Amino acid sequence: MAKLWQTMAKPLVLLWKLWALFWAYVPVVVLSPLVALVIALPFPTGFRWFSLIERTWARSVLLAGGWRIKILNPEARPPFKRQYIIVANHESMLDIPVLLSVVPAPVTFVGKVELARYPVFGWLYRRTNILVDRSSLESRKQVYLETERYIRNGINVAIFPEGGIIEDGALLHPFKAGAFRMAVEHQLPVLPMVFLDNERRLSYELFRGRPGKLRVKFLPVFSTEGLIGEDWKDLRDRIYTLMYNELAQQKLMDKGLMQPQDHWSPE
Repeated sequence: MAKLWQTMAKPLVLLWKLWALFWAYVPVVVLSPLVALVIALPFPTGFRWFSLIERTWARSVLLAGGWRIKILNPEARPPFKRQYIIVANHESMLDIPVLLSVVPAPVTFVGKVELARYPVFGWLYRRTNILVDRSSLESRKQVYLETERYIRNGINVAIFPEGGIIEDGALLHPFKAGAFRMAVEHQLPVLPMVFLDNERRLSYELFRGRPGKLRVKFLPVFSTEGLIGEDWKDLRDRIYTLMYNELAQQKLMDKGLMQPQDHWSPE
């Protein structure tokens, strides 16, 4: 009976994934004329209107896929009266819609230039996010200037510091320098958060995934006030340790090997 259920479940999972991806991509195509008009408005007014559309898109994707967000510590979510460099672990295509849904303020992403190659999506992505070609020094310099433009206009900047989606089962890959150099150079606080369920709810494995709860946890904000030069390295290492420990401990709790009251800190 179990084998029969597994056989039947695979095509159902595939159909469900196609339905979720349909709702992720088709609205982008349908709404592209409206988005084009909005982003043609003077910056940052146009971007702020675009952010409202983008956040609505993100929530519709989650609703269509049967996912619901649960913020484990809503009291730790900052009021976003100022902007942040936001960093999070990257493990699923759900990461962007989840981040957009839990941050109630305009956000632009720093992402790989390769994503701009997709039809329609790539055109919008290029005009509303900061693209970096890590093989090009000139591109990295341009990222700094673009970031400054968004920051000067009070817009949050989100970066997945691992540099790509984890597909090898590791909890967290080493962080690249960009987010932390940027935070120190612009004297912006860093807001880390962790996604605890995104990978298993929407995996890159063809027949793996399901609707359900998506847990998010906000971690303490790291100030960069007074940090200079190479101080970004210590900032990066402290945030990496905090995020790794949070992911590891939650994994132990999910397996019943650790109780919430046993939560430990590396300090």
